[in-house]
Amino acid sequence: MRPHSQTVKQKSSSDTEREFGGALGAVSITVFLPLTVLYLICVSRSPEASVFHWPPAAPITEQLWDPLALLLLLAWVALHALLYLLPLGKVSEGLVLRDGTRLKYPVNGFHALCITGVLLLLFMGLGAPLGCVFELLLPLAVCAIAASFLFSVYLYIRSFWAPAHALALGGNTGNPLYDFFIGRELNPRIGSFDLKYFCELRPGLIGWVVINLGMLMKEAELRGSPSLAMVLVNSFQLLYVSDALWNEEAVLTTMDIVHDGFGFMLVFGDLAWVPFTYSLQAAFLVVHPQSLSSLGAAAIIALNGLGYYIFRKSNSQKNQFRRDPSHPSVARLETIATATGKRLLMSGWWGFVRHPNYLGDLLMALAWSLPCGFSHLLPYFYVIYFTVLLIHREDRDERQCRAKYGLAWDTYCRRVPYRIFPYVY
Repeated sequence: MRPHSQTVKQKSSSDTEREFGGALGAVSITVFLPLTVLYLICVSRSPEASVFHWPPAAPITEQLWDPLALLLLLAWVALHALLYLLPLGKVSEGLVLRDGTRLKYPVNGFHALCITGVLLLLFMGLGAPLGCVFELLLPLAVCAIAASFLFSVYLYIRSFWAPAHALALGGNTGNPLYDFFIGRELNPRIGSFDLKYFCELRPGLIGWVVINLGMLMKEAELRGSPSLAMVLVNSFQLLYVSDALWNEEAVLTTMDIVHDGFGFMLVFGDLAWVPFTYSLQAAFLVVHPQSLSSLGAAAIIALNGLGYYIFRKSNSQKNQFRRDPSHPSVARLETIATATGKRLLMSGWWGFVRHPNYLGDLLMALAWSLPCGFSHLLPYFYVIYFTVLLIHREDRDERQCRAKYGLAWDTYCRRVPYRIFPYVY
């Protein structure tokens, strides 16, 4: 069997704009981000929890490897693969692909979250020590990173048997290092099982919630009960994950699904980066407990509530307009026609700033860090990283929208000058 790519002329490197600094940037990210995950976990459990302490104390081999961690990781992925295949929820179609077809996706992620919650309660009722996740955090991360590399190699190799129309436009440059990172194939599937869609919101995102719960149980084990700070972090992030899975269908129109190939960038992000860096606040609180006043907690809850309101309302408005522009909730909004035949929203939330959902996201990110106090920088890693990520993603959005909508996008930008932060940026 011959790879399809051998019979199709590859794009030259000049045909495709390379992101993240090209091949050198791709290699650097592939090497240093996994090390960053391990470094941050080690720092979070050290007494000083200082990201500026250099060189960091290297963990011993026994701290990096535990067969139980590998067993748990494999069982976790198998469980969610099974839940993905269950005939629960509805089946939705994605956007039209270059060959004119539309793929079908099971929308049952929220069901998977609920079933996982029931199973966890059952195991805890039977005496399962969920707090042991704290001790296993480092070997679990090592296993997830190793799995990300192996899975990415598989995806890269199998992409050479994919038809030309199934390749991602930005991940087929001919440079193996860059293409391995970005991802060559857009929607790799085994039968009807979509590998990218499965990884996007299932094992890593729900795993993040489980790690948080493990940190809460460990704190309760150490101190008799979880702190208010730990409860807030768990509650805020559970709301965020629940919202993502309740609105799972919306992911079908995102850049990750529509534009990016499935390579190491997304694989590592989904399976290792999200669960093990997004849970840093909870891991930090196990070793560095913080006290919160009622007034401070109320202010943080209000901030998270405001961020969630902006995030959810703006996303819902956009999704409703995409589904049915004549719906009463969006029919009166001002729009501008584009050369593609689509219309751009110019009022409502999308007339406030160009990416109001990013603004809400960042307000929530800050609220997740504040319960950890101000004595350490580490708990604020997420909000700092997320700010950089969203500004970079917004820049990618801008370039793609300008190329797609042309003069209409320029008109929209003049009408709505601020990108994320009103009167700032």
